[in-house]
Amino acid sequence: MILPSSSAPGPASAASVTSPAPAPIKKPIHKSLFVQILIAVLLGIGIGHFWPNVGSSLRPLGDGFIQLIKMIIAPLIFLVIVTGISAVGDVKAVGRVGVKALLYFTGATLFALAFGLVVGNIVQPGAGLNIDPSTLSQDALNAKTGTAPPQDAGQFLLGIIPTSVIGAFASNTLLQVLCFSVFFGAAIVVVGRERCMPVVTLLETVLELFYKIMAWVMRVAPIGAFGAMAFIIGQCGLASLSTYALLIAACYGAAIIFIALLFVVAWAYPRVPLWQFIKYSREEFLLALGTASTESVLPRIMTKLTNAGCSRATTGLVVPTGYSFNLDGAALYLSISLLFLAQAFGHHLDLGQQLAALGILMLTSKGMAGVPGSAFLALSATAGALGIFPVAGVALLLGADRLMDSMRVSVNLLGNCVATFVVAKWEGQFDREAMLRAFRGELPQEELAAEDGEAEGPASEITTAGAATAGSSPEVETAAAGVR
Repeated sequence: MILPSSSAPGPASAASVTSPAPAPIKKPIHKSLFVQILIAVLLGIGIGHFWPNVGSSLRPLGDGFIQLIKMIIAPLIFLVIVTGISAVGDVKAVGRVGVKALLYFTGATLFALAFGLVVGNIVQPGAGLNIDPSTLSQDALNAKTGTAPPQDAGQFLLGIIPTSVIGAFASNTLLQVLCFSVFFGAAIVVVGRERCMPVVTLLETVLELFYKIMAWVMRVAPIGAFGAMAFIIGQCGLASLSTYALLIAACYGAAIIFIALLFVVAWAYPRVPLWQFIKYSREEFLLALGTASTESVLPRIMTKLTNAGCSRATTGLVVPTGYSFNLDGAALYLSISLLFLAQAFGHHLDLGQQLAALGILMLTSKGMAGVPGSAFLALSATAGALGIFPVAGVALLLGADRLMDSMRVSVNLLGNCVATFVVAKWEGQFDREAMLRAFRGELPQEELAAEDGEAEGPASEITTAGAATAGSSPEVETAAAGVR
């Protein structure tokens, strides 16, 4: 019950508070982006299975869609972060968000790697294979990784700092774009938002333009999902599932348990009903699975998280950073695959060796997003450091790697979404009431613009939502708790 204060307006105000929210607009099922992508994915599976040569030739459709998304990712991250930081108006708060995000990412990655080792020890996916090292060839592994040497920790950290701002945007190096964006947004706060208002207004307008472009790009998302899925099935074939049956079962079983733990984390602290969030973001999750890429949904998932009560600054910082620092699905895959390879060569890793492997994987797994053959680079570096089995043995995973995409993508994406909710709540920049309204469909959805091209673009929505939550504080959360 809410008691009116002495300064509360009259009955008209009370009526406006209690007036029911407008019912969400129901669109025909054939206009639903989720239904369109689902049909496209099923058609892609059918084409790839029954006509594998045709499916393999459809790769340009999927690659073309992902390139359209990559075209807008770097400037969109810059605009979201800069406008979000300027709305917060507190450089120290931005720094706290970054530190808390890194702490969460480190803990989540460490747990995922350790959990993968536990699963690998229990399931023993490589036991009994008895691979002869003399039969291995380095050529297939070199073709996958481009013979690129793995980065050490120092190289990775230096790689976050752009040597050229234009180069960072041109190469789509997200961590470098994020680094420059934080500096730019912090400079606006220090100089003064009022003095920089012409720049902020310009950036808000450009942000709206980019969201309109994103809406147009999303119209061809079903075509991209169709081409990508047809290519994957045409290349690998459903029959290849039996070749790596135990490894695949171990990875997907671990992923299911890990997702269940994410449900617990999301509900225990930020009080997010994760199933409702997945239902709310079903188009993004299905598109990520269909294209085997989380980058394809980066702009849309940031908008969904902002509309679901996370501040624009928190979303802009946590999600892009998580794409390199919080790859929970990839961490599960790396630790299970490492034990699979060791067991396949007849080696039993003792506790000390597994702990050493855990530390090496913590370093080599960072910065994997967007790097061709990154999982093989990380495993090769770990194998070389441990010296237990030949580096060329990593090529044994080439046949299973594509089959793991769905597991890695789903856990990576969901893990980053949960991280955003946790950090936003931790920093007091999370509006749970806005989240519940979004889940009920009472907020304008950007997919209306993406599917119809008629509704208001998502930039106005994210601006409104961001303005409402960017400056949230624990006091705001406490006040909002009275109406939950």
